[in-house]
Amino acid sequence: MTPETNEPRPAADKLDDDHYPAYTMGRAAEMLGTTPGFLRSLDEAKLIEPQRSSGGHRRYSRHQLRLAARVRELVDQGTGLDAACRIVTLEDQLQEARALNEQNRPPDPDRAYPPLRGV
Repeated sequence: MTPETNEPRPAADKLDDDHYPAYTMGRAAEMLGTTPGFLRSLDEAKLIEPQRSSGGHRRYSRHQLRLAARVRELVDQGTGLDAACRIVTLEDQLQEARALNEQNRPPDPDRAYPPLRGV
């Protein structure tokens, strides 16, 4: 649904949406080279909360799969699951903050602030 109108989005819009839950648990586990149990453990750790289909099956987005892949890398390197989830959460928050900073950056760095008047 589009946030502005609450109408369903065209199918083509969903293809580019990083947060669209397009992958089943089985497909997600296959893509990551892991087990469905690993994905369930990320859900239990509150790292990712997959959407549910009308039948109650977990559905994952590309964004969630990237987070899960990063956790798997850390776990494979010997990091505990809880610590890996915390690291990935912080990395994701940092990336979002950097994107917001870039978005809000003034277009001309020499004129970051308007000139002071009456000073």
